[in-house]
Amino acid sequence: MREIEKSEEEWKAQLDPESFHVLRQKGTERAFTGKYWDHKEDGRYVCAGCGSELFTSNEKFDSHCGWPSFYEAVDKSKVEEILDRSHGMTRIEVVCKACEGHLGHVFNDSPQTPTGLRYCINSASIAFHKKL
Repeated sequence: MREIEKSEEEWKAQLDPESFHVLRQKGTERAFTGKYWDHKEDGRYVCAGCGSELFTSNEKFDSHCGWPSFYEAVDKSKVEEILDRSHGMTRIEVVCKACEGHLGHVFNDSPQTPTGLRYCINSASIAFHKKL
């Protein structure tokens, strides 16, 4: 059961159209268009829907895929991984555990990272808080 319960109308009022499409309708922004795909500042990335801390700049890396990439979540209990067989593919969807917002997908294809994982996350699903 999710921690944050809102109606679709409440989500629409809170989120901009792109974030609503990604977080609530499992959309995907186009590669190399999101504001965080090439973002380099130190800080933390939180769910754009509920503010739950998900990733930090310490785990962010350039995977050349066009979306923000992280090799692990701040706390695995903050994200949920769900088998996704949509669009004729088998992938692992990543959602925010607190609000069940769609974040992106995780792939086991990054031998250059400590975990071997690539959390491929939509910029529209996260917000950034600069390290003070």
